[in-house]
Parts: sequence; C-alpha cells; structure tokens
Amino acid sequence: MAAHAHSHGASELADHRGRLATVLGITVVVLIVEVVGAVVSGSLALLADAGHMLTDVAGLTLGLVAAVLSRRPATEQRTWGYRRAEVLGAAAQAAVLLAVGIFILIEGVRRLFDPPEVVPGVMVVFGVVGLVGNIVGLLVLAGGRGDNLNMRAAFLEVVNDALGSVAVLVSAGVIALTGWLRADALASLVIGILIVPRTIRLLRESIDVLMESTPEGLDIGLVRDHMMALPHVHDVHDLHASQVATGLPVLTAHVVVDDSCFHDGHLGEMLDQLQRCISADFNVEHSTIQFESSGHADHEHAGHA
Repeated sequence: MAAHAHSHGASELADHRGRLATVLGITVVVLIVEVVGAVVSGSLALLADAGHMLTDVAGLTLGLVAAVLSRRPATEQRTWGYRRAEVLGAAAQAAVLLAVGIFILIEGVRRLFDPPEVVPGVMVVFGVVGLVGNIVGLLVLAGGRGDNLNMRAAFLEVVNDALGSVAVLVSAGVIALTGWLRADALASLVIGILIVPRTIRLLRESIDVLMESTPEGLDIGLVRDHMMALPHVHDVHDLHASQVATGLPVLTAHVVVDDSCFHDGHLGEMLDQLQRCISADFNVEHSTIQFESSGHADHEHAGHA
C-alpha cells in the first residue's frame, strides 16, 4: 500500500519575476556605464567589476527565465512542473560567476607585476554610479533573497557587485593620494576573492539538489529510528530523501509491518502516524510510504536496500 500527502503547485511559489526584471534593467545600465568608465580610465578593477556585471546580466536573465518557468503548472510529462528550474538557474549563475572570479584573480596577479596607468578621478565617478545601482538592486532583492536558491544566487551576484564597486572606489582613492598603481590590481584581487568562495558554496548546494542528495540538516538515520519506534513497525528500508527545489523536500520509504495490519484496517492509522512523524519532527510534508508484510522481502529487487 502506498500513499502520499500534500501538493505543491506553482500557485504556492512567491513571485519574484518583477524583482528580477527590475534588477536586470538596473544591471544592464550600470554595465554600460562601467564599460565606458573602464575604457576611459584604464582601470582593471573597474573592468573586472564591469565583467562581473556582464555575468550578472547573463545570470539574472537565467534567474528571470527560471522564475518564469518555475511557475508553470505540472503536467503528466512533468509532474513537478518546472520547480527545479530555479536550481538549474542557480547552478548556471554560480558556474559563470566562478569562471569570472578565477579570470579576475589571474589577471589581477599579472597586473601586480606590470601595473598600467589608470585615471583615478574617472574611476571614482563610474565607481559611484556602479555602487548606487548595486544598492538599489540589493533593496529590490532583499525581501526575497531567502526564498530559494535562484533568488540567493541573484542577491549574491549583486552583493559581490556592490563590494566590487567599493573596492574600485578604495583603489581610486589610494592611487589619487599616493600614486601607487598596484592598488588597482589589488582591488581586482579582492573582488575575485570575494566572488570565488561564495560561488563555490552556492554551486555545491545546487549540485547537491541536482544529485538528489539528502537535504542539508536532515538525518536519515534519525528519521529511520523515529519510524521504527512506532508500534507494529518491524523494518524500514528503501528510505530516500531528496529535494525537488528549495523548500520542497520529499521522502519515500518501504515500511515492514505486522501481517495482521493488512487485515484489521490498521494501515490507515499507521500511515497517518508515520506522515505526522515525518512532517512534525523533520519538516518534510511530502512523503510516500509503501507498506509491506514481512514475507515481501523475498520479492524485492536485488538493488533495493
């Protein structure tokens, strides 16, 4: 006997399409401004920030597409709809950000040894424009940054941009006051260092979802112990937990119970107990339980465990 509880449709998702579209528009404007500023000033830090902005445009576009797709309803061919689109969008954004971060680090090291001339006054002007745009973008995204991986990726990108703009302004100030041209390369290295670790973490979390790893914080052994502690339960096997998308963990299990439970009408009550346990103790609302008699193990596929 198998059963599951709760549905998770697109109508339950927070709608972030407007936020993402607004920040995308702001980012495109700031990108154009910073590219012009990098060309005029010769600053690697400003060019690095502009390059980061370019990846943000691509990333935010992916995020917006993912936000649109994730709200499409489920079909017989896609029973979860496009809920996982937000995870794919986050993974794509993280991969692009990681590539940009590594490039910035390599180019920054090269310029430490051979610093070109830069115009600090121009860097300040365009750095301020970039920072203002980033702050506006952060304010727009702040309210939804914790809702899913896609929004976290978008927020992270804009945070990194803001930090990059600050680094540009600091390096411009140092060059203007001391004439130390390596400050520009040093600022670009700071930007790269800020980008890479956060990006790796986001990429790892996205890959974990795509690989159907056990959701973070969910102890499968403890889940099994709680299920085994219920009356009439002899064994729990084929216990799997994964995550379809942010906030949507799912769990399946085969539960071996007393043979008498199949004849005395007790299975319905046991199903309620098991799913209450899984939901209340582990915050997993979507579970599928298959009840089995003790003799059913002889008919299980060899790959089941």
